[in-house]
Amino acid sequence: MKKTLLLLISAFVVSLSLSAQNVQLHYDLGRSIYKKDLSFRPVLTSTIENFKIDKWGNTFFFVDFDYGSSMQMAGKQSSIVTAYWEIAREFTIGVPGLNAHIEYNGGLNSSFTFNNAYLAGPSYTMASKDFSKVFTFMLLYKYIQDNPKPNSVQFTTVWNMFFFDKKLQFTGFLDIWKEHRPWQGTEFIFLTEPQIWYNLNTIPSLKDVNLSVGSELELGANMYKKGFFAIPTLALKWTF
Repeated sequence: MKKTLLLLISAFVVSLSLSAQNVQLHYDLGRSIYKKDLSFRPVLTSTIENFKIDKWGNTFFFVDFDYGSSMQMAGKQSSIVTAYWEIAREFTIGVPGLNAHIEYNGGLNSSFTFNNAYLAGPSYTMASKDFSKVFTFMLLYKYIQDNPKPNSVQFTTVWNMFFFDKKLQFTGFLDIWKEHRPWQGTEFIFLTEPQIWYNLNTIPSLKDVNLSVGSELELGANMYKKGFFAIPTLALKWTF
């Protein structure tokens, strides 16, 4: 499993780093908030993210690498323990704002794999005239491979907003989907990760520095285990 994980990571680094739109590094603050049962929390997470528009629609993908859980750090061990990625393609269908959306989610952990998930359905995008504020809404059929009840549905919204002459950027997503988890006694999962960034290149003396500093607040229910959690990060982002 670990060898497969390393091969997957190597392939992604080579293929994505050439075209990534931004790279993020998040330091997880969960260990300072929750004092026990934090084996599911990484110490650091890096994200490679890309979004591209073309004449047929748009493509978006990201890949996350988690580095060392709190349990591993207590034993003075640190390594890449999780690789997870999503890729989505949207096709224009001739109606302004309305697109056909297809998506794949999956990944590997050092001790298990994520179930492959395949999604499809309509998406609708709303934007301000200057595109400083953009919202996308999706209602998707979701097939979760190897799940006891694989046929599911997911609602997603994604947003990206700029404020104060693009000094501040507020971005993120919200997912709600049905996933049968008899071992956990749950049927639905909620996850949202709003991010706030201060763009340093809006400072005249730093106009060539494409670095942003900010934070992400990960909010969810029944994602890693049963129940609600709220965990912030401290983060850096370099935009290409």
